[in-house]
Amino acid sequence: MKVDKVSPARAMIEGALLPQRKCTPHEGSSRLLKFHAPEIVFGIDSMAEAAHAAVRLGALRPMLVTDPGLIEAGWVSELTGHLRNQCVDACVWSGVTPNPKDHEIAAGYEFYRSHGCDVLIALGGGSVIDAAKGVAILAANGGAILDYEGVDNVLMPIPPLVVVPSTSGTGADVSQFCIITDTSRATKITILGRALVPNISVIDPRLLTTMPEWLNAATGLDALTHGIEAFVSLGHNQLTDHHALRAVVIVTDNLTKAIDTPHYMPARVQMAQAALEAGLAFSNAILGAAHAMSHQVGGLLDLPHGVINGVLLPHVVRFNAEVDPVPYATIAACLDIVDSRAPAMESALALADRLQQLATEVGVPKGLADLGVRDEDVPLLAATALQDACMSTNPRVADDAQLQALFRVAM
Repeated sequence: MKVDKVSPARAMIEGALLPQRKCTPHEGSSRLLKFHAPEIVFGIDSMAEAAHAAVRLGALRPMLVTDPGLIEAGWVSELTGHLRNQCVDACVWSGVTPNPKDHEIAAGYEFYRSHGCDVLIALGGGSVIDAAKGVAILAANGGAILDYEGVDNVLMPIPPLVVVPSTSGTGADVSQFCIITDTSRATKITILGRALVPNISVIDPRLLTTMPEWLNAATGLDALTHGIEAFVSLGHNQLTDHHALRAVVIVTDNLTKAIDTPHYMPARVQMAQAALEAGLAFSNAILGAAHAMSHQVGGLLDLPHGVINGVLLPHVVRFNAEVDPVPYATIAACLDIVDSRAPAMESALALADRLQQLATEVGVPKGLADLGVRDEDVPLLAATALQDACMSTNPRVADDAQLQALFRVAM
């Protein structure tokens, strides 16, 4: 019988034993660690558990936030059926578009208020889940959604929130992030705080089978970016490293297979797990420059977030590696891209090349210009990226000139 050889680095991942990382001064043994996560239900045919969860949280008139695509795919009728079996009728609101807009959140809250809703259920991808979080923020705190930009500005606890993700990558179902488009400034804002972690996340890999191919690629690249940025983040710790590195390996091994064979459930289960682990990692370690930059491009042009990440990530890896290539070298070794004894910078650059190759394989454009970014957009993009909360944990400090240069390299 032929036995496949597994590299020592890959064995460490599969055995959940991570290589030791050099700690920065704030990461000594006395550092207090917190890890925010919802209750998680995971498995094929688990959707019915969302109805049980909503009732357990007190749902009498839940608001089900979703989008037209999920209605067409039949998932909404399945979930409302499970709710009716629990003697609960949901109020369905589907007024969400990709990259949810500030005015959509206001409309969703008005729907929630006027229908006398209580528990929120989000059935959909990251945009739907972020919209549900936005409605929940306003339901508990009032005002306008843009008032809550930044960290820990949501002071009152939100209504109970159950999420059922239909994509494999955004991590919104387990994270303390909410990303909303500010339509007046054509940019995205980040709302961050522990109040935004859902109560219960129900992950049923069946839902991933109805994603269009482009969304499959986009959300998979988003999960990959989450894992890499969380692993190198200034906010990383031993609790997040495990999830981040596993997510990177799982996505790299399964993304193209999930795209090529959309109904092959083993790959779907793996991608669902990768999205979950990446979400747990970045929710607690935060992210970096790729996301800070991607938020601005997405807000300006209303483009798929994961596609923009796929373009930007290799360039950000090269930029950050100039200061510290070691964490990227660890990732490269775990992906078996290079020999673990190779120089760290050589390994980091090999990782960037592999990420670029994967993005090309799944159909991502070669540069930002292909997405519609113009050179005259760069100064504004760089200025707003510097203000994004994700820049605070990027492993390399960047100024305006450096970010402008990085945007132009990615053009």
